[in-house]
Amino acid sequence: MKKVTRGDIKDILAYEKARPEERARIIALKKNRRIEAGRRISVVFENRETVIFQIQEMMRVERIVKEEAIKDELRAYNGLIPDANELSATLLIEITNQRRIKAELEKFLGLDKGRKVWLEFGGTKVYATFEGGRSKERKISAVHFLRFPFTAQQSRRFRTGEDEARLVVSHPNYKQRVNISPQVRTSLIRDLS
Repeated sequence: MKKVTRGDIKDILAYEKARPEERARIIALKKNRRIEAGRRISVVFENRETVIFQIQEMMRVERIVKEEAIKDELRAYNGLIPDANELSATLLIEITNQRRIKAELEKFLGLDKGRKVWLEFGGTKVYATFEGGRSKERKISAVHFLRFPFTAQQSRRFRTGEDEARLVVSHPNYKQRVNISPQVRTSLIRDLS
């Protein structure tokens, strides 16, 4: 998938004018890119459009107008764009009780270590690799960036749509196996094509 360039990014004023339509479009797009794995974990698959939106929103919130700062955002966010035969996603640990955030997050310690999140289809598994630096021995972030690296054969198999596909989370304190809807799978197939 092509990385985002400076030419893809609007200045803040132009974005502000286009924002209502862009925001509505991305919200609709993400509906077919999100998998709810139980009550606590959601996985949102990223692509070029979602990354451009995140960059524009960050520039808007932080009032980023200097070219060097914009280039820094491009460098940071381009890491979310999947490479060939790969899907990338943001995993969110969702905790609504503000007083319990620390205690609830601690239950997920180790989620980003080993093989605890994967996609399965057609008798094969594609294990997630987590971006480093999001957890420590006794602390874990609520937001994680994942990559699902497919072999060429796995990519072809997934794109056929013949086998049921699932997202699996297998942690000692949290286990979920969720079917990937046809709508989400269609979005992911486009990413792999």
